[in-house]
Amino acid sequence: MLDQPMPSLSDDAIATLVDEWRAQGVTGLIGTYVDNGGVVRAKQVPLDRVAAFHRNGLGASYSWAMFCIDDALPMTPYFSVVGDMRMKADLSAARVLGNGLAWAPLCLFNQDGSPLEHCPRGSLQRQVTALALDDLTARSAFEIEFTAFDAATGEVGTGVAYGLRAMMDNEAFFTGIVSALTTAGIQVEQIHAEAGRGQIELSTPPLDPVGSADALVVTRLVLCRVAREHGKLVSFAPQALTDGIGSGAHIHVSLTRNGVPIFSGGDDVRELTTDGAHAIGGILAELPNALGILAPSLLSTARLQAGKWSGAYICWGVENREAAVRLCQATLGNPHGANVEIKVTDHTANPYAALAVILGLAHHGITAAAPLPPEAPVDPSALRGTPEAIATFDTDQGRNVAASCASPLLREILSDRQLEAIAAVRGHEVTLAASTPYDDLVVKFRYAWSS
Repeated sequence: MLDQPMPSLSDDAIATLVDEWRAQGVTGLIGTYVDNGGVVRAKQVPLDRVAAFHRNGLGASYSWAMFCIDDALPMTPYFSVVGDMRMKADLSAARVLGNGLAWAPLCLFNQDGSPLEHCPRGSLQRQVTALALDDLTARSAFEIEFTAFDAATGEVGTGVAYGLRAMMDNEAFFTGIVSALTTAGIQVEQIHAEAGRGQIELSTPPLDPVGSADALVVTRLVLCRVAREHGKLVSFAPQALTDGIGSGAHIHVSLTRNGVPIFSGGDDVRELTTDGAHAIGGILAELPNALGILAPSLLSTARLQAGKWSGAYICWGVENREAAVRLCQATLGNPHGANVEIKVTDHTANPYAALAVILGLAHHGITAAAPLPPEAPVDPSALRGTPEAIATFDTDQGRNVAASCASPLLREILSDRQLEAIAAVRGHEVTLAASTPYDDLVVKFRYAWSS
């Protein structure tokens, strides 16, 4: 039997929440579900329907799990025209967005109220529960990179990498982002112009895993709302420009056992504890098979190239930005403590499924005592052609998706049904990419993952 993925609020608690929202000018609640193509889909209700949205859920066909980025619908025997699920709003995670809207994430249930195994948010909650049974607690955060375009001209901004000019050219936009996220209860730790043309990055603090994935969805929604107010459109595509460096959604994860950090204070290499070394070993061992979940789209592997700081090399290293797993040590400059950054992930991944996979691989590494490979202390590209050369990831989407769906470990972490949906949705992308020039794919799907 699956764990309940969300708490159930009492009638009094819901009534109090709705009264508070009404006093803040809220007139409607929007609920979002991230599908297996990484696209955010939604339903909205007025305030007098909030209780029903939470308690009973709104009806939706299984097709919500199967829509592709071009709205194709590759049905399977299970995900067919038959069947109906209920999408329930988790009011315990709701946020007020301003301008009359509140937001809540959706969880998937059967009509009898039992959870559905292909609910991505439920998959992540199951990994959090599994960690807790071993006295392990995770915190996580996503780095958010995106590209801003002028809505009227389609042009991107100019300016040097990390430059002040790009920030001053977009001063009102940057200020609006911080203000709107503050309204939504999301702290911005930093925001800056990135290295790519028109590229911006912002960071938010670590939260519990489900909360951090929720925060990513809300942040992207807010960014799109603010962009419209300033005559812009934002793209979360891994390649928003054919010749750009690409945008990622790097995942930072820290773990503690009984409150003690496992990525610092230990006697292993780089002050890792034994658990910490095994966790990194577990992630790295299966990471090549996980790209169909973490960097899964028809534009993902164009970003996942050596020299783009996307983590294209299958290795780990302290502050090594070409390594797939970057260890950030517990130093004065790292107030949140030691953590590992998984660099391969981008916004086309389902954030709940992606984080579930990372936590599941780390947990498996700990329980199976996965060996830690040698550290990469230098730029891996400098080792090409030598006996110490480090492999890069496969950049064939079809093979990566097939590897993810065939992995017994990933099947344990997610579910047969979720991988069935992923195989069909991403398989459609493979077929689509085979018949469409790359430049056309970039333009056609530039805003597929925007709200």
